[in-house]
Amino acid sequence: MTRPADIYLRFLQLTEALRGLPMLAALDPLEERILEFVARATRAKDRLSVRDMMAQSELGSPATLHARITSMREKGWIMLSDTEDARRKQIELTQAALRHFDKLGEAFTKAAKGT
Repeated sequence: MTRPADIYLRFLQLTEALRGLPMLAALDPLEERILEFVARATRAKDRLSVRDMMAQSELGSPATLHARITSMREKGWIMLSDTEDARRKQIELTQAALRHFDKLGEAFTKAAKGT
C-alpha cells in the first residue's frame, strides 16, 4: 500500500524536475505565494485587482507587493488587464503560468499513480 507521504514525496521529486525546464524565470518564495493567491482567485472566478492584492497584508507591505507584481509581470507569470475603471488593473495569469499549473497537475497525477 502506498502511503500518502510517499505520493507527496514523489510529487515533490517530479516538481523539482519541472524547475529545470526552460519555461519561465524562477520566482522567489513570496512571488510563489502571490502566484498561488492569484491562481486560487482565478479558480474561484474572483476578479483580483492590484488594489485587492495590496490589501493582502499577510503577503507583505503594499510597496513589497507592488515590487513583486512588477517582477512577476517582467518574468511572464502574470499580466494586468484593463477593467471598466481605467485606474484599476486586474491581475491575471499568463498562458505560460497556466501551462505551469497544467504541468504541476500532471506531476501530481503521475505521483498518485506511482508511475
